[in-house]
Amino acid sequence: MANQQINRCVWIVDTIRRYGRITRNELAELWLRSPINDSHRPLNRRTFYNYRDAVEELFNLRIECDPATYEYYIDEDSFGSKGMTEWLLNSFSLHETLSGAHDVASRIVLEDVPSAREHLGTVIDAIKRNQMIRFNYHAYTRSTPTTGVVLCPYFLKLFKQRWYVVGLHTAQKRIKTYALDRMRSTVALPDTFTPDPSIDPEHYFEYSYGIVVEEKNPPRKVVLKVEPRQAKYFAALPLHHSQTQTVADGYSLFTYHLRISTDFIEELLSHANAIEVLEPKELRATIRTKLADTLALYK
Repeated sequence: MANQQINRCVWIVDTIRRYGRITRNELAELWLRSPINDSHRPLNRRTFYNYRDAVEELFNLRIECDPATYEYYIDEDSFGSKGMTEWLLNSFSLHETLSGAHDVASRIVLEDVPSAREHLGTVIDAIKRNQMIRFNYHAYTRSTPTTGVVLCPYFLKLFKQRWYVVGLHTAQKRIKTYALDRMRSTVALPDTFTPDPSIDPEHYFEYSYGIVVEEKNPPRKVVLKVEPRQAKYFAALPLHHSQTQTVADGYSLFTYHLRISTDFIEELLSHANAIEVLEPKELRATIRTKLADTLALYK
């Protein structure tokens, strides 16, 4: 499907979702006034139905019609993978918005995701075809790279401007996670594999913050005392899907149910002047020790 067709599908989905419910005639009027309709052709019944079928195929969601009012709406329950669909819609919408902003390009500053350019396409194709991949990997904790890693790629995760691939390390016979920006000489092999049905991408990181999965650590209850300004940021962009908030006088309590890992501790330290760890006591002690070590550097 051409990019312009994809953008038109996104426009239709976005418009219907923004209005909640809309008739085809109302949608057709908006279509005529939209810059997405560069051909200036009307959105007739047949064209609309073609785009509706394309939306279901591309995003795995359905545009339904209420026979009582002849209004169209998005069936939110039809999402196959809601997170992926939302990400695709947001990405295509952003692309369409930025594509018309060349005249102000120097005034738009974006974050770079270098790993997406070099290896993402190869890994996605391998996931589609259930093909093994081989690559060299230079971890930050090693002075020399590990060569000839062979992986059965199960799924991808984007976290803090970095792409990660999760899969079965064929030699070690265990699930491992690799950052794409540390991979070199990535190639898809002719060998294929059968994905392990017990490894569900939706639940693999359920109790983890970031990309570290330490199954030996059971999920714990974590309680943070957060000052009001930082609490607004946490409320707008939760650290974890299990987050709940209780507003008190002059602070908020944020409660989580997750595994305590290195990347979660590092995230808490990045907000150290605005939060206090109340539970569990082991995490509180860890944060206190790391803060003391940091202060020691400035003595």
